Amino acid sequence: MTVGTQMQQAISSCESTLASLHSFSLETQDQTAKTMFQNLSNQQQQILDNLKARLQYIETQEPQYKNQ
Repeated sequence: MTVGTQMQQAISSCESTLASLHSFSLETQDQTAKTMFQNLSNQQQQILDNLKARLQYIETQEPQYKNQ
């Protein structure tokens, strides 16, 4: 498995986690839990943004990984 493929899998997993956190935030009536899920969602979005930036960097350095 190439680095590009591994990065794509990590990004997909991160996006899935982000979607779950959004869903949990919308579904709960507990304000404390809602706030927690929103905070976790914000952190997960930052992680996702960092992973995407890293993938773009990898693709510029190693073009063979692009669109794998």
